[in-house]
Amino acid sequence: MSDSMSGMRLLETLLDSLRGCLAGFPDKRRGMNTTYDMADIGMAAFSVFFIQSPSFLAHQRQLQEGHGQSNCASLFGLSKIPSDNHIRDMLDPASPTLLRPVFGDVVAQLQQTKGGLDLFRRLDDRVLIALDGTEYHCSQKIHCRHCSTRMRGKGEREYFHAMLTATLVAPGHDKVVPLEPEFVTPQDGAEKQDCENMAAKRWLAAHGPRYAALNAVYLGDDLFSRQPLCQAVLDAGGSFIFVCKPSSHPLIQEYLTGIDLPMVEQTVKRGKQRFTHRYRWLQGVPLRDGADALHVNWFEIEIRNDRGETTYRNSFITDLAVRADNVADLAACGRARWKIENETFNVLKNNGYNLEHNFGHGKQNLAAILVTLNLLAFAFHTACDIGDDLWRVARAKLGPRYNFFSKLAGITAFLIFPSWEDLLLTLAFAKPPPRPP
Repeated sequence: MSDSMSGMRLLETLLDSLRGCLAGFPDKRRGMNTTYDMADIGMAAFSVFFIQSPSFLAHQRQLQEGHGQSNCASLFGLSKIPSDNHIRDMLDPASPTLLRPVFGDVVAQLQQTKGGLDLFRRLDDRVLIALDGTEYHCSQKIHCRHCSTRMRGKGEREYFHAMLTATLVAPGHDKVVPLEPEFVTPQDGAEKQDCENMAAKRWLAAHGPRYAALNAVYLGDDLFSRQPLCQAVLDAGGSFIFVCKPSSHPLIQEYLTGIDLPMVEQTVKRGKQRFTHRYRWLQGVPLRDGADALHVNWFEIEIRNDRGETTYRNSFITDLAVRADNVADLAACGRARWKIENETFNVLKNNGYNLEHNFGHGKQNLAAILVTLNLLAFAFHTACDIGDDLWRVARAKLGPRYNFFSKLAGITAFLIFPSWEDLLLTLAFAKPPPRPP
């Protein structure tokens, strides 16, 4: 076996981290007659998201019944496979915040991996973290005390779960790494419903100081380009590049009116077409009226085709200095916020993770726990795509994501593998599959 196809240290380290975290979950069984520990319960749920197969546990139970062993034991360390209902009952009381350390471990492993976290560094060694909200459950019947609500036509009440997600992104590649989510839930003592903006402030207060060590720059849409959130970023030791729509920032537009702004133009060739990227900027404009207004730097990108037609225009605010030699990079980073829509939400909802599927709602925290495990599966997959040689070889052999996970789910339904190394070597066509037991 070649050096490039040996070892599963990254994947196995991440799985050990998750199992250790789950083992520390408080046991809420309250005298329930069960032989399962919380690590087995949590890893069983996680395995479904990691393999991307809703029937994975059912297939493993069949293997265990017929052969006394299964891939749940050899790949995920389960001593026994709990039932689906038992998994839901045991996880429901647990807080999703208990899983936060595992996201930190993913980032730590990327830092230790050659070229890992460097893939996300831009703007003089800063990392980019995109913030945005998304829903992951919606129903007119199923609900719990953590649901948000809204009224639809004909007076029908709709219940939904939403979360603020933070994701490592960077222009120039399609890799993204989900970070700790912050859930949008009714807050004790609050008269108004919780919202994405308030969740972002809580996220920054909880996690911002830790990511300040990575020189974090936060990206977001126009919703975030208001003084309270910009100040929250600065208070957490970060910087920001937020979309700034002219319609929602009339004061900034007043400052821009009648000024001869500095400008840089670049010609960019895409295939046979040529585009002109035009950048303009202005330093030190107040974000709002009042003596306490935060002063920010504004910049704009406009893209025109070779016929002179404008194909894209957007403007941003930032606390970072804007100059002729960095405005193009700042604009590229600001535009990278769309990766949380395209490479994160789109993949989670449509490419195997089934984010909006109701895997289990529960009465307390089950929906939030399960979606957090789903995010961790995505984070593990990306970390392995970046830093695990054997995983990357198997992925390259099988091509698109859907084909890789289809083969992964299919082969583990019938064959038992003694280790991840054996499984991935088989998927990479570097080793014959084991004989059926």
